[in-house]
Amino acid sequence: MLKLFELEKGSRWLVTGAAGFIGSHLVEELLLRDQEVVGLDDYSTGRIENLDEVRQMVTTEQWGRFRLIEGDIRKLDTCVEACRDVQYVVHLAAMASVPTSMENPALAHAINVGGFLNVLLAARQAEVSKVVFASSSAVYGDYPQVPLEEDRLGNLLSPYAGTKRINELDAQVFAFAYGLQSVGLRFFNVYGPRQSLNGPYAAVIPRWVEALVKAQSPTVYGDGSATRSFCFVKDVVDACLLAATRNLDTPLALFNIGGGSRTSLNQLFEVLQVEAAKFLPLAKKVTPDYQSLRAGDILHSDASIERARLKLGFAPAFRLSEGLEATLRFRLGQGMPASP
Repeated sequence: MLKLFELEKGSRWLVTGAAGFIGSHLVEELLLRDQEVVGLDDYSTGRIENLDEVRQMVTTEQWGRFRLIEGDIRKLDTCVEACRDVQYVVHLAAMASVPTSMENPALAHAINVGGFLNVLLAARQAEVSKVVFASSSAVYGDYPQVPLEEDRLGNLLSPYAGTKRINELDAQVFAFAYGLQSVGLRFFNVYGPRQSLNGPYAAVIPRWVEALVKAQSPTVYGDGSATRSFCFVKDVVDACLLAATRNLDTPLALFNIGGGSRTSLNQLFEVLQVEAAKFLPLAKKVTPDYQSLRAGDILHSDASIERARLKLGFAPAFRLSEGLEATLRFRLGQGMPASP
C-alpha cells in the first residue's frame, strides 16, 4: 500500500487548485510526508478554510514547507512562477462542473484548456520530472459498455467533457513532441470531507449528506438506476502520488481512478441513510425526491481500474460505507477520518 511507500526527501511539488477539495487533501498528505509544496489557487472554487484545516493537521515545521501563490492558471507568467524549481506538478485546478460548462462553454474552455496549456508550457520550461493532471470519467461520454476501459471512448456529452479530452491530447503532444512526461487520471465521482455542498465533484454526495442532516428529501435525477464508481478522496490522493513517482514505460499514460465497485444511486442512498442514522435518527424516515435527468448527465459510469492496479499499484483502501461515515463525521464536526 502507498502508506508504506516513501517519498524522496526534499522533493518540491506544485499543486494547482491547492485550496480545493482534492487539492487540499493532497497538500496535507505531501506536508505530512515532509515534502516541499507550492500551491496555486485563485479561490474561484477553492476555499481558504480548506488550507486552514490543513494547517491544523500538520506540524509548524511541515507547514513552513508550504508556499501559496494566489493566481490564475489562465496567466502564463503565474504558471511559470509556480513551476520554478519544481520536480512534480499535480494539476487539479479546473472548472469541473458539467452544468456550468453547459451554460458557459467558452469559460470552461478558457480555464480548462487554456489554463492547462499554460501549465504544460511552464512545466516544460522548468524541466519538471512529471506532470500529473486530473482528467475525468466524462471523456467516455455515451460509450455503452461497462466497466469503462481506458482505450474505448464514446461521444462527448458536455463542453466539460470536451475540455478534458483536449487536455489528454495536449498532454500527448507535449509528451511525444517535447518529452514532457505526463500522467492523466480519469477521476470517477470523488467524494469526502471538505467537499463543497455546491462543488463539482460527485456533488450528489455532499448534497445528500446536507439533506439528511436537515431531515429533507435528497434529489435523485432519474429513477435511481444510474450507476457510478464512487472514490474516496484519500484514495485519489494515493493515486496522485503513485502516478507522480512510479516509473512508467511511456511518455503519456492514462488511468481510471475509481472506487473499484459499481453503485447505483438507489444503492448509494441506502448505504448513506444507514450511516447517517447512526448519528441522525430522523434520517431513517427520509425518502428520495425523484426528478428528470439533466442535460449532459451520463447514465452509467463504472470504472475498470485494472490498468491502474497493474501499472501504478493503485488499490482503493476505503469501502463506500467507510468513506460515507467519514464524510458525515466531518460534516457534523467530529473531525477528519483516520486512515484504514
